[in-house]
Amino acid sequence: MQAHLRVMSVFVDDQAKALEFYTKTLGFLPKADVPVGEDRWLTVVGADAPDGVELLLEPGSNPAAIAYTASLREQGIPAAQFGVDDLVAAHDELSAKGVRFTLGPTPMGPVVGMVLDDTCGNLIQLVGPAA
Repeated sequence: MQAHLRVMSVFVDDQAKALEFYTKTLGFLPKADVPVGEDRWLTVVGADAPDGVELLLEPGSNPAAIAYTASLREQGIPAAQFGVDDLVAAHDELSAKGVRFTLGPTPMGPVVGMVLDDTCGNLIQLVGPAA
């Protein structure tokens, strides 16, 4: 057997707000939007890989999810990491959109990374190649 990534998730405190942030701010594309009771099976994909791994914007109202995301935030730990081709350009573009960073572009060995607030309860790390 060889497993492969199909869906990864981040808990979000507001699915509609998360969809807007991940699509309009970070450039992901909507993939699935299926009602599931009061919530939705809501996924996005990278614009460069529409049939690739889906990111599930999972409702974070479960007490375990609330504690988990709060603990990650308190410790400054990103809930997910995404790659970009040019981190400095991404920082400039996202700053112009009003994105709040908890860590600006910082050399991290073979990459440069930064951490942003996704407005939905998570810290997200973006990394790109070092110059």
